Amino acid sequence: MSGEIVVDKSGDKVRRMFAQIAPRYDRLNQLLSLNIDKSWRRKVVDQLGLDDSSPFLDVCTGTGELALEVARRFPGKFEVIGTDFCAPMLELAKKKLTSSGTARDPVNIRFLEADTETLPFEDNMFQAVTVAFGIRNVSDTAKGLREMVRVCKPRGQVAILEFSHPTLPVLKQIYHGYFRFVLPMIGQFMAKNSESAYHYLPQSVREFPPGLAMVQFMEQQGLRSVRAIPLTLGVATIYLGEK
Repeated sequence: MSGEIVVDKSGDKVRRMFAQIAPRYDRLNQLLSLNIDKSWRRKVVDQLGLDDSSPFLDVCTGTGELALEVARRFPGKFEVIGTDFCAPMLELAKKKLTSSGTARDPVNIRFLEADTETLPFEDNMFQAVTVAFGIRNVSDTAKGLREMVRVCKPRGQVAILEFSHPTLPVLKQIYHGYFRFVLPMIGQFMAKNSESAYHYLPQSVREFPPGLAMVQFMEQQGLRSVRAIPLTLGVATIYLGEK
């Protein structure tokens, strides 16, 4: 992974940007991904060999979708923690715990404000650490990933769900056209913000290393047996490694 960063990923800018779009973040994701992002998160959980022995951590959790999926899937089995450095996003995640008022709400989950580059946890604490569509927004991506590895237990799993680049010629053209032109127009219309969030999104995706480059990058940060699992013809990818 190149150390050169073209897109502006400074912590303050990213925090302000997501704070501004937080109220419509879930609706926009559902619209822009045609709800496919939900099935992608379920597939991440399917790939993890979770048990009831140790807590689970989801970093850059945003509005908590992946953390909530794990908590619902394993109610009361182990503690689920979601962290993010954007307080407005976390407030929306917390509201989801009480919004329905039913017994289906998970009780084994909590959300904490924390920067992925400096996680407030001891070494070797979590059976698995995940991040969905967030690691590319960490200012120092390598440092953030090393922190994820640090707090993961030996033989535990680190999983990254991220957009990638389709290789099929026609799909590749449609995908890049959508991300470059359509997504910014729709997103900016529905969630106007001073930080141009939906221009930042396609730019950050284009600069993020896909496929083998990401596998090698994860191995360089201390993971082994890393594999890439393409989703929806390569539109997104799950990267899964073991500490």
